[in-house]
Amino acid sequence: MLAALKPAGRAHPDLLVGLGAADDAAVWRLGPDLAIVETVDFFPPVVDDPWTWGAVAAANAMSDVYAMGGEVLFALAVAGFPREFSKAIITEVFRGGSEKVAEAGGVIAGGHTVVDPEPKYGLCVTGRVHPDRILIKGGLAPGERVFLSKPLGTGVIATAAKDGAAPADVLAGAVASMLRLNRGAVDVARAHGVRGATDISGFGLLGHAGEMVEASGAGLELAASALPLLPGTRALAEAGHWSGGMKRNRRHVDAVFGPRLTIDPAVPGFLASLLSEAETSGGLLFSVAPARAGDVVADFGRRGEECWEIGSVLAEPVIRVSR
Repeated sequence: MLAALKPAGRAHPDLLVGLGAADDAAVWRLGPDLAIVETVDFFPPVVDDPWTWGAVAAANAMSDVYAMGGEVLFALAVAGFPREFSKAIITEVFRGGSEKVAEAGGVIAGGHTVVDPEPKYGLCVTGRVHPDRILIKGGLAPGERVFLSKPLGTGVIATAAKDGAAPADVLAGAVASMLRLNRGAVDVARAHGVRGATDISGFGLLGHAGEMVEASGAGLELAASALPLLPGTRALAEAGHWSGGMKRNRRHVDAVFGPRLTIDPAVPGFLASLLSEAETSGGLLFSVAPARAGDVVADFGRRGEECWEIGSVLAEPVIRVSR
């Protein structure tokens, strides 16, 4: 469907990242030491509280700028609301998004809103990055160690919440994770020479990891037992609270990788499915040279954040999930 958007000849020389090598955001060079990062993301409510929905949607949209190694400058709001929505609700959605952008050091500079029977909110985000320090999905190098900066489980928990089955404390934990910016994670990644990175969102861990493998021509070995999970995720997953995207994501990865994807039969069923579950405002997935792995963990700790080493980069473009 995107073929019509791709230029028949060579892309513009200042378009450093675009549809030709699709990544988390587009990057356009303005000069030898400055490029802009541009992305857009929006979605329907994932929680009932309007402020929280706006803030989570903003964090999720800005995450693509961080996944490219950039910093947020400003954003334009993109929204659709039913006519029957009160002004108070819409105001809170916008306030949540604005305050989260301010936390990132940016501002809301405008936007566009339409009437829509299904509410939607998000941002078109502009950031900046040095042209020589862009993080890309194709930056994996064999032998590097692989890290994840947030636990998995937001998709399962949000789906359970819609079913009225998520305990209040479990939902609160998921919301706190979704609200946490990947700003600190990308600061650590840049400080340690990371080249390959992406953020985990709608395609799930396997889907986004697969994009990195295909773009890099290198593979990933992931340890299922090392994957961090939000509290309550296992119980809700085992109870079957999967989003509609989970099975679609897995079918897509299976179609792309076929026998190049192997999951150890000893991996618990719920965990094998969780690998394909959609995440909202998930963590940064990145790889770093083995000599820097310990420093990465220490730097996260100094920031009061956690990260988890979950695997390694292989020379062959495969995905292996071990127990």
